[in-house]
Amino acid sequence: MVPELPPLPALTRSEGELIDCYLEVVDLLGRINPSRGTDTYAALRAAQALVSRASALKDALTVMHLRGETELHHGTLGRALRVLDGERRSRQVTVAPDPAPEPPEA
Repeated sequence: MVPELPPLPALTRSEGELIDCYLEVVDLLGRINPSRGTDTYAALRAAQALVSRASALKDALTVMHLRGETELHHGTLGRALRVLDGERRSRQVTVAPDPAPEPPEA
């Protein structure tokens, strides 16, 4: 049986769009990450998609600002990111750890 996820916190439509766009950008950056990827074509495709997703992220923030949503409620947005697996997804953006060092030759 699959464990039940905690419910998403209440978000405005704009906050939901912000979270969705942010995670899409994070996923694409993870696919581009040269310390984790092995395929230049996949990284290229992700980089091409990143342009439109970054624009959508900008648009989501612009809508929030124009509507008078001048603060990011980091506690609520952080909970939403955790529920949507944002911690794991954002780890793909960081530099991969070094592989185990090979023993020196004698």
